Amino acid sequence: MSQPVRHEFQAEVRQLLDLMVHSLYSDKDIFLRELISNASDAIDKLRFESLTSEGLAAAEPQIRLEPDAEKRTLAIADTGIGMTREEVVANIGTIAKSGTKEFLKSLRDAPKGEALPPELIGQFGVGFYAAFMVADRIELVTRKAGATTATRWESTGDGAYTVEDGERPEVGTTITLHLKPADPEHGLRDYTSDAVVDDIVKKYSDFVAYPIVRRLGSSADGSSGASPGRSDKTLNSMKAIWDRPKAEVSDAEYKEFYRHLTHDWTDPLRTIPVKMEGTIEAYALLYLPEKAPFDLYSPEMKRGVQLYVKRVFVMDECKELMPPHLRWVKGVVDAHDLSLNVSREILQKDRQIQVIKKQLVKKVLGTLEEMKRDAADDYLKFWAGFGPALKEGLVAYDVQDKDKLLDLVIAPSTRDPNGKLVSLDDYVGRMKEGQEAIYFLTGPSKDAVAKSPLLEAVVAKGYEVLLFSDPIDELWLERAPRYKDKPLQSIGKGDVALGTAEERKQAESAIEEKSRELSDLLTCLRVHLQEDVKEVRLSNRLTSSAACLVADEHDLSPRVQRMLEQLGQPAPKSKPILELNPAHALIPKLQVVFAEDSSDVRLALYARLLLGQAHLADSGHLPDPDAFGKALADLMIRAV
Repeated sequence: MSQPVRHEFQAEVRQLLDLMVHSLYSDKDIFLRELISNASDAIDKLRFESLTSEGLAAAEPQIRLEPDAEKRTLAIADTGIGMTREEVVANIGTIAKSGTKEFLKSLRDAPKGEALPPELIGQFGVGFYAAFMVADRIELVTRKAGATTATRWESTGDGAYTVEDGERPEVGTTITLHLKPADPEHGLRDYTSDAVVDDIVKKYSDFVAYPIVRRLGSSADGSSGASPGRSDKTLNSMKAIWDRPKAEVSDAEYKEFYRHLTHDWTDPLRTIPVKMEGTIEAYALLYLPEKAPFDLYSPEMKRGVQLYVKRVFVMDECKELMPPHLRWVKGVVDAHDLSLNVSREILQKDRQIQVIKKQLVKKVLGTLEEMKRDAADDYLKFWAGFGPALKEGLVAYDVQDKDKLLDLVIAPSTRDPNGKLVSLDDYVGRMKEGQEAIYFLTGPSKDAVAKSPLLEAVVAKGYEVLLFSDPIDELWLERAPRYKDKPLQSIGKGDVALGTAEERKQAESAIEEKSRELSDLLTCLRVHLQEDVKEVRLSNRLTSSAACLVADEHDLSPRVQRMLEQLGQPAPKSKPILELNPAHALIPKLQVVFAEDSSDVRLALYARLLLGQAHLADSGHLPDPDAFGKALADLMIRAV
């Protein structure tokens, strides 16, 4: 037998344990739900490994609870996959890196003196540590499937733990909690009580797919001490909730299964039961979360629904059943016609999986459309959290439902200064007579796009413009989509046809005449800016601002170019066009300076300042702040 080896917890774990032990959670009972869920996951993993690995057999699945009133302990034992010594240190000595900082911040930011919401535990995957809320000391003994030795772990939650060789005849894990004294005033119940344990299991873990058993007569409610001959009581129903008729399942049951499945204590925004019959038989239970997870845009995000075959767990993250832009959908799919030993490669090629995926996507998008139509407040809540992710589907080449996704898009509009979001359908329904395109504008932020000088003439003529500011908007709108045969056209690109044909003709004629009058000045300004802009020309887009930046119709916007560069993808270089407002008071004064001396150094300074002003209005930042600052300082010196 090896000597115990002392290890220090990761710094974040020490902070976490201190905060959890001294924080008042609103429901300390959740520690048992978390440990049972972990045990269920371990059994899932072993059952799957036994299907794909030769010589690895799964024992009869079971989660055993053993309360002992005399010793003041509660043990949770499973017949799952177990862990090696290295896995124990990695899994328990370290918190999942992606969620550590966010979790600790949530704990610190919680109002002092108030109970912390239990969703914090499930949201960041730190369920094991919740046991320290009710225990002074925790022992864990585990044996990995396929291994001949076991590992023993122990900690009092004081910042360190010990690891040594252990003894466990069977594969699996046993966690023994040395419980704190019961303290009902602070939410600590007597967890050696049969009634308390049974109540927690029924409330939180009734739908766990494996039997949760308790030995009779071993707790504070009966005689202490467990005898091998005593019988067991199964505490959970183990009913496959997705396989039951919707009329037989209460809303509370659906919500509790969601909590078991996701470890998210916030109620789902929508529950979607799915039944497929005919050429393919499958059942599904999908959930739309209310809040976006903190790692929604992380490559490491756990995504995909759980896959079962005839109620037998196959895999936890079946990405093949849900496209990336719906990665936030949670749930279970039970496909009756698949083989139990399915692999990733088979799933990618399996026609049945593609048919099931198509039906699931149809159900999700249909539910979102119904929510958008009949429950506007819920849809706004959804869109705030998941809208950008949903719009990723408009960029993907293999998505077949882009028309349905366009139906779901909502955005701020110049029509409503209070920021009310409108749909493309709303926009088309009130387009001006003779208007041929849906006008939009993109920008780096809501504030920047709403204040863009590019809106001036368009809004002044009574046209509505949709305002987009999510980074993904730059990408999908670059693909020139159409909605109900109407092209979506950026007012920051190419020419925008405003007014009647006669009005457009008059405006073009006036610009041409003014351009001839200022031709030499425009050429001079272009020479000074030739490294930075493609052209300097007069504009009919502006009413009050002096200048703006636009792109040629087929050029990528500067923001798209930057995004592609950040992704390591080659982007065709293109310079913007600097447009000047011929009606602005600055232009005739520049013309006077030019007429007096075309080589006047002030023209170069003004050109640089006009370009800087246009960049600030477009993106809020300057490509060359140093050059802009020097030009401004030089001009101020000359003015003084």
